[in-house]
Amino acid sequence: MSPPPETRPQKPACPICRKPATPQFRPFCSSRCANVDLQRWLSGNYVLPGDEVEDPGAGAEDES
Repeated sequence: MSPPPETRPQKPACPICRKPATPQFRPFCSSRCANVDLQRWLSGNYVLPGDEVEDPGAGAEDES
């Protein structure tokens, strides 16, 4: 006897296209969606808003 539909675990959806994820490319459904996500990371699309932080070692080149 299988559990009722509302208690069955849902397959996770691909965050890019919302299709069911596959174990080989989890959490994505395919290598295409994985590459789309990687491109978004590399191009800076996934950025949290906030103030820029200065590098503490950037201005201390010659303090002697």
